[in-house]
Amino acid sequence: MVPQFYAPLWGNTLPFESFCNNVKNAGYTGVEMHLPFEQQEKRKILSILHDFELQLIGQYWQSHEKNIDAHATTFEQYLRHLIEARPIFINSQTGKDYFTFEQNKRLFDIARRLSQETGIAIIHETHRGKCLFAAPVAYQYLSKIPDLRICLDISHWCNVHESLLADQQEYTDLAIAHTHHIHSRVGHPEGPQVNDPRAPEWSETLQAHLSWWDKVVDIHRKKGTQLTITTEFGPATYMPVLPYTQMPVANQWEINVYMMNLLKERYKT
Repeated sequence: MVPQFYAPLWGNTLPFESFCNNVKNAGYTGVEMHLPFEQQEKRKILSILHDFELQLIGQYWQSHEKNIDAHATTFEQYLRHLIEARPIFINSQTGKDYFTFEQNKRLFDIARRLSQETGIAIIHETHRGKCLFAAPVAYQYLSKIPDLRICLDISHWCNVHESLLADQQEYTDLAIAHTHHIHSRVGHPEGPQVNDPRAPEWSETLQAHLSWWDKVVDIHRKKGTQLTITTEFGPATYMPVLPYTQMPVANQWEINVYMMNLLKERYKT
C-alpha cells in the first residue's frame, strides 16, 4: 500500500482549471474540497476534475448553528449535497466542542445512516472547535462508537494540549487505530501550523508527526487498505504572517508539495 495524496482547495486564489493543472502536474491524485450549492458552478467544478483525471474528497466544515436541531438539519443537507458528487469519501468537521456527547452522537448517527444508504464513507476530523477537538475527548467517542472512522489532523491536538502529546499515548494510539485519512499539517504546542516544516528548528516537531503517521501507514499496510493523505498546510493567516504587512512568511503551495514529496519518498515501499 502506497498512500494517495490530495491537494487542499483551501487557500487557492487561481482559476479552478489552473489550480487543477498545477495539482495534476505536481503529482497529486486529487483534490479535497467543499462544493457550491449553485448547480451550474458545481457541475463545472466536477467536469474540470474529470478532465484532469483528479479524484474528489468531499469536505464539510460549515458547522455554524448553535441549536442542535438546526445544526443536524444543515449537516444532513450538506452531506447529501456532497454525496451527489460521488466523492471517494467525505471528510467532515463534525459537531461542536460545546455539544454534549449525545448531541454529537446524533450527528455521527446521521452520517452513518447516509453512508449506509449511499455507500459513501463519511469520516470525522480531529479539529479544534468540533466534536473531536481534544485527544481525551476523542478517546471517549472512539471507545463508545467503535465503528467511527476519522481524519487524523493531530496538529490541532498539539495546539489544544500545548504539547507534542508525550503524556497522551493511550489516546493517540486509539485515534491512530481509527484513522482513515490524514491531514499532514505539522502543528506545535503554541499553534496548529509551524511556519515552515523545512526549517531545522522544527525538526523535533516534524519527527513527532512523522512517527504518528508512520503508525497509521503501518496499520493500513497490514490491513491492505488504501490510505489517503491531504497536505493541508493553510494560507495566511493560518500561515504565520509578518506584522504590519500581513505577508505570509512562507509559500503555502511550495510547503504542501514539499510535504507530499517527503511522504511519497518515505512511504514508497
